[in-house]
Amino acid sequence: MSKIIGKALPNMPWQDKPEGEKMPVWRYTENPIIGRHATKRSNSVFNSAVVPFGDGYAGIFRCDSRSISMDIFPGFSKDGIHWDISDTPVQFEGADPEILKREYRYDPRVCFIEDRYYITWCNGYHGPTIGVAYTYDFKKFVQLENAFLPYNRNGVLFPRKIGDYYMMMSRPSDTGHTPFGDIYVSQTKDFEFWGRHRYMMGAVKGDASAWQSTKIGPGPIPIETDEGWLLIYHGVITTCNGYVYRVGCALLDLDEPWKVKERSSDYILAPYEPYECNGDVPNVTFPCATLADADTGRIAMYYGCADTVTGLAFTTVDELITYMKENPLK
Repeated sequence: MSKIIGKALPNMPWQDKPEGEKMPVWRYTENPIIGRHATKRSNSVFNSAVVPFGDGYAGIFRCDSRSISMDIFPGFSKDGIHWDISDTPVQFEGADPEILKREYRYDPRVCFIEDRYYITWCNGYHGPTIGVAYTYDFKKFVQLENAFLPYNRNGVLFPRKIGDYYMMMSRPSDTGHTPFGDIYVSQTKDFEFWGRHRYMMGAVKGDASAWQSTKIGPGPIPIETDEGWLLIYHGVITTCNGYVYRVGCALLDLDEPWKVKERSSDYILAPYEPYECNGDVPNVTFPCATLADADTGRIAMYYGCADTVTGLAFTTVDELITYMKENPLK
């Protein structure tokens, strides 16, 4: 059996796998857990990040307004299902006013490293790049330098230093809805200067795994296991009806995480349900956060549905690693 390296999280959200379920990931029966009008002005709440915090959970949520401005908002929950999200977006402070200028902010991730919570998001600075900030309490937020030059999306940190470096995955892009995209790993010693860029993995051409043939991008913070870093990511195919976003998984080397040990040829979650297929952007399942219990191997995954609402799904570390090994991408 595979083992999660980390802490126990006995009170995380959970539902047992339904009898007869054939997929390695199953949905919460009360989805969506966050509707589109969860804040005073929100048009949609999706592609958001959740972490254990205090005696419950905290999160940073993408809440597009009814004027369709994109920003990120703090929120809190006792059970990880019912959320109180602020009507006021995150207010950053920092040393350089140039970096604090707001164009847009979306698709956040949150990663606890050492003594604080780091937030990464797609930050508008003459095009999309990766913004970085930290907080101790989800009340005061200190913004650091943007990690990369535009154009870039999907900045996802690893939850600990690897060797001498902190590391972040990203997906270089263009200014629009990128019709391409591979995942890279970048490294830093100080969270200011990023380099030592390494190619990890890319879209799959041909029919070997067509659901991820247009582009891919990293999803939640990777989960450390005794077999490697468990990465959940999104993959996109271009169809006659536009882009379709599905979810896959891979296993990365613990010491050199740009080296892929396993990768599933089949997706683990796809837009099947009405709330995933119908919305502002149809046919999207977009994973952004997980909760993981080291004692049981259980994983709860938060994902955006049709760029409109937030869903919750469940799996285990054994389910995903077994699935990859039974359906390997060759």
